[in-house]
Amino acid sequence: MSQPPYSLAELIIFAAARAWRNDGELLATGITPLPRLAASFAKTQYNSALMITDGENWFVEDPVPPGPRAADLRIVTEGWAPYARTFDNLWSGKRHAMVAPVQLDRFGQANISVIGDHNKPKAALLGARGFPGNSIHHPNSFFFPVHNSRALVAGEVDFVCMAGYNPARWPGGRMPGKIDLRLIVTNLCVMDFSGPNNAVRLVSLHPGVSFEEVQDNTGFAVVRSEGAIPITPPPDATALAEITRLDPNNVRATILKGDPPGDRRAS
Repeated sequence: MSQPPYSLAELIIFAAARAWRNDGELLATGITPLPRLAASFAKTQYNSALMITDGENWFVEDPVPPGPRAADLRIVTEGWAPYARTFDNLWSGKRHAMVAPVQLDRFGQANISVIGDHNKPKAALLGARGFPGNSIHHPNSFFFPVHNSRALVAGEVDFVCMAGYNPARWPGGRMPGKIDLRLIVTNLCVMDFSGPNNAVRLVSLHPGVSFEEVQDNTGFAVVRSEGAIPITPPPDATALAEITRLDPNNVRATILKGDPPGDRRAS
């Protein structure tokens, strides 16, 4: 059977879903629509034990689509999900979030607070919010819709909101908690922290993307394995049908400018 066409957003959802594939029973949190849909896909296709929410205040049995909800949508709730219960999962390590910071550095330190000097920033954003606690208590992955050196920066991020693999930042030189940083999914590739001393390593290239393009758009050196670099596996017809079911409002088509194809070679 030939590969059906797919969008870059659908490729990202399919690739990002693997972040939760072997997590067992924990709370999957995807921040922004594509990671949210990836968590939903992981729940229905890979790991039925995942806990997910409706995006508001209920744990739900089945994923709730982003965007407007159909009048006949049946939502089966499994329990109340106020902040207290969310934090119970967070502090115990029973949560895996895929977050979307504005900056990430080679240590996995993330920034959602300011661009520029903290005392006189070029832009003031969200503030550190829950990033410090998240980073030392449960696994975290990352999503970047635009992979460039302004997002994946040289040196350190402008303001460290999330602890990473930089001993110089650890109090007394000791790792705070158990830092567990996993995937980085972008519009160009998939990476992780499996290089020497937790260096960022290339896992796969999206179809039609070269290693040189990834490196040129990254502010730090990306570790690559010897030999051929894997291509990010595309979603087949079954996976595409499930993504469509999970996103009947086609929110995914609004996230990346122009809703580009997943395989550049087909454009």
